[in-house]
Amino acid sequence: MYDILCVTRMWFGRCMNDYVVNELKLNKNTVADWFMFCREVCMNAIANDSVKIGGVNVIVEIDESKFGKIKYGRGKSVNVQCVFGSIERGTNKCFFRVVEGRTKEELLCVIKE
Repeated sequence: MYDILCVTRMWFGRCMNDYVVNELKLNKNTVADWFMFCREVCMNAIANDSVKIGGVNVIVEIDESKFGKIKYGRGKSVNVQCVFGSIERGTNKCFFRVVEGRTKEELLCVIKE
C-alpha cells in the first residue's frame, strides 16, 4: 500500500518514470502501468463529470489534441486517440470527449451536444 501511495504522489508531482523506479526500487513496467492507470482514472473522472457549457454572450475555447505513443521512439504514432475539449471563460467549466474521427461534421456534432 505504501508503494502505491508513493507512486501516485510522484505521478501527481510529475516525476519521471526513471526517477520513481530508482527512488522506490520498483520495476519500470510496474511504474509505467501505474502511471497509465492514474492517467486513465483522471480522464474517466473528467469525461464523466462533463457539463453543458456555453450560451448567449459566453466565450468557449475549444481545442483538440492527439495522444499516442511513437513506436520505438520515432516514426508515426500508433494507437492515437483524439480528444476534443472546451472550457468556458470565467467559470472554467469544461468538457472533454474522445472522438473517433476528426471531420468537420463529427466535431460540430460534439460541439452541439
